[in-house]
Amino acid sequence: MDLHDFDDSELYFEHPLDPEAQALIEAASSYYGEAAAEAERCLLRAHLIAPRHLSVLVALYRFYYYQHRYDEALRVAEHALETAGAALHLHGDWRSLTVSAIAAAGARSMNMLRFYLLALKGSGFLCLRMDRRAEAAERLGMVTAFDPGDRLGARFLLLMAQGVDRLPHTT
Repeated sequence: MDLHDFDDSELYFEHPLDPEAQALIEAASSYYGEAAAEAERCLLRAHLIAPRHLSVLVALYRFYYYQHRYDEALRVAEHALETAGAALHLHGDWRSLTVSAIAAAGARSMNMLRFYLLALKGSGFLCLRMDRRAEAAERLGMVTAFDPGDRLGARFLLLMAQGVDRLPHTT
């Protein structure tokens, strides 16, 4: 399974979004630099309107990440994982993923599966930023287990989480 294969399913940002929520996301971007509190209010209002829409969750995640509010960004990433997981019929926690469940999810939507694994990678990166290395390694290890070709680029982050000082030399 190549995680760079695109299928005919919509990408997360192509799913129709309530116009009011879209307007709030756009308003948030105009407030971002000078009025972060107002930007956050807009994003939280958009989240109230469309709490399971991935465009809203991505916007909220990015806001918290760029504000260096990693705990909040991690909560949003976990909500995005749950939302994408439900769409893929991945039941339970990401820790319980199996090869057969991932294969079935890829058959449903490779685009959504890629989003799911990238959200898991992002949550691992956040754990790494918060110096929660064991948790980061667990999350990133799961991504690399299902992406042996490292198409999503989690391997380097996993090595960092594991405390590897240098990348292994490959020839």
